[in-house]
Amino acid sequence: MKRLSVVLLVLVAAGCKSHTQVAPDDRATLEQTLTGPDADRFLRVSFYVTPFFGDASRRLLTPYPPEDVDMLNDRLGKPINPGAVEATLAAGAKARIRKVEFPTAWVVAERVLYTPRTWPWVYVDVEGAPPGPPLVLVLPPHHKTREEFLAEVERSLAVQDLAPRIAAFNEQVREAVRQKKAVTGMPSEALEMAWGYPETIKRTLEGTTRNEEWIYPRGRRRAYLSDGVLVRVEEGAPPAAPK
Repeated sequence: MKRLSVVLLVLVAAGCKSHTQVAPDDRATLEQTLTGPDADRFLRVSFYVTPFFGDASRRLLTPYPPEDVDMLNDRLGKPINPGAVEATLAAGAKARIRKVEFPTAWVVAERVLYTPRTWPWVYVDVEGAPPGPPLVLVLPPHHKTREEFLAEVERSLAVQDLAPRIAAFNEQVREAVRQKKAVTGMPSEALEMAWGYPETIKRTLEGTTRNEEWIYPRGRRRAYLSDGVLVRVEEGAPPAAPK
């Protein structure tokens, strides 16, 4: 029976290739660096806490509303919603990385099927998070080097305390960041903390005024800024494709 179990595990692994391009030595260094005793971090943007798709033993940390999360598709090619928002964690909250899990063949084989199995997972403790299963930050799978991966982690989990920068905003903007809301007049840095990073930025110049259109995943949310200040937002269905 033991021999049969070993054979089955080998067959599973053989049919499930590694999905990480980070070298083994770099993976080991990254895990040691990111989870060390002096590796305190701070949420760079405000996050939602949601269920973890089909895995009840974890929770997802995402900067985007569940309906805009684009990690998994169903059989028709439509993005799968991970589940309803359970909590909101504000930018600047203290955090600590507990584990970094790269999608090697063995790891992918052990993960629940309807989850982003082929992406790196970073397990994070966040101060003020409601009790429950571990929080997981899912990172894009295309990074090849240690430096690229560290830069990706830094986009979500800052090394430096963001409290002084957040304190510089007025109370209305600070509250908007805490609640993941956009308010007219907030600076671009605050909008980034509140809504997360846009998928695309379109820039134009009108005289001496720098205009930007921030387009978020799936195109449902758009923010318009002039000279680094938010002037209006659009939320709802993405614009219809031209006929």
